Amino acid sequence: MTGTIPVDSPRRLNALEAMMWRAEADPRLRHPVVIVDLLDVEPDWDRVLESHDRATRVVPRLRDRVLEPWWGWGLPEWSPDPSFSLGFHVRRMRLAEPGGLSSLLDLAATWAATPFDRARPPWEALLVTGLDGGGAGYLLKVHHSLADGVGLVQILSLLHGHGRAAEPGVPVGEAPARGGRSRFGLTAARTAEVLGAAPAALLGVLAAAAGGAAGHVRHPATAVRDGAAFVASAARAAVPHHAQPSPLLRHRSLNRRFLVWDVELEGLKRAGRAAGGSLNDAYVAAVLGGMARYHRRMGVPVPERVPVGMPMNTRVASDALGGNHWAGLRFAAPVGEDDAAARIGLVRDIVAGLRQERITDALGLIAPLLAALPPVVLARVQGGATRGNDVQVSNIPGMTRPAFVAGARIERSYAFGPLPGGAVMVALMSDADVCHVGATVDPAAVTAPEVLAACVEEAFGEVLALG
Repeated sequence: MTGTIPVDSPRRLNALEAMMWRAEADPRLRHPVVIVDLLDVEPDWDRVLESHDRATRVVPRLRDRVLEPWWGWGLPEWSPDPSFSLGFHVRRMRLAEPGGLSSLLDLAATWAATPFDRARPPWEALLVTGLDGGGAGYLLKVHHSLADGVGLVQILSLLHGHGRAAEPGVPVGEAPARGGRSRFGLTAARTAEVLGAAPAALLGVLAAAAGGAAGHVRHPATAVRDGAAFVASAARAAVPHHAQPSPLLRHRSLNRRFLVWDVELEGLKRAGRAAGGSLNDAYVAAVLGGMARYHRRMGVPVPERVPVGMPMNTRVASDALGGNHWAGLRFAAPVGEDDAAARIGLVRDIVAGLRQERITDALGLIAPLLAALPPVVLARVQGGATRGNDVQVSNIPGMTRPAFVAGARIERSYAFGPLPGGAVMVALMSDADVCHVGATVDPAAVTAPEVLAACVEEAFGEVLALG
């Protein structure tokens, strides 16, 4: 795997990663991404440790902590942790009886809500034994600034094997010695960058819209007009229109609950095609149908539309392993449409329109401006972009062939995304036959999680019936 995926990640966090890291000045905006694997047997502990040690040598980023410049001047960077200890990051425990799936999910949700030690590399792994039938759970928690969903699956590929027997691997020596800047050196470098960033960023936006710096100089009126059009285009993709958050989901807390569903992959594809859409359109339409049913079940009128957030993958083959390569879309989602096929069509049309906007270009151009903001202000920007979302949805390509953790086969794998201020975050991760769907829920917003679980289950059944 290391021969096909670049592993030399940039040292500097990009603006999006810095925002997610610094937004935690408000604890409601924490950004853990959690994977929960259900294993058929308890794996060999020594092999678990060996696979993680190997991964940190192949991907040195896993041995890096985040180094912040003083006063938040400019973007932070990844720097080697001089006291890195694998034993801190990889642990094991036994689940109290009865060791069922619900107990494992409750444990994982509590673990996910525990903040990272920000002086260490922001990832942890936990092997949980004692599950019913002799199985086990493998939990991996990674800060979103280290990897998005696709990047996390790439990292997992380094930890997973393809059979029960130990596989001979390419010899990996000591982790390469990598120097890091002092905080003083980083601050000095970032201060110089920040002082000259704002004018350059503004000119960059105008020049990009007008077709280059020369065009900006020759045609200033055109540059301003096209620059305004560019900003408006990015705003259309980033700000939902005509959708107020549902009063039913208005409360927020630091607590989390995890819910899961399993849906036939081919059935969801057929349902999407039958309604003129894709698997993703059918998936999103099912989640929206579940939210509508939940409102009715709770005795609250169903809103016509609710604000929904969805990442758009921008990763290319040359991007380094891990990291974040996505743009955020927000839209007014048609919860009030009762017909499942019509709802799929509405989702298809909305998302297709947003994908034509220029939000994928926006972050790189405004990054220097964002870098100049203090962490508290960045937290407000990040919170303002996500706190109003009733629902966030994500679709992550998963495993396409059997995978093993130190000799134990992964029977099911669920992804749980962060919930930075929203009410519900739903993530679909597919394997060769099944879509495993996991939801991170704020129980202050969703006061009856079991009811929501049943409503989404029913909505998936309604959508699957189309196929």
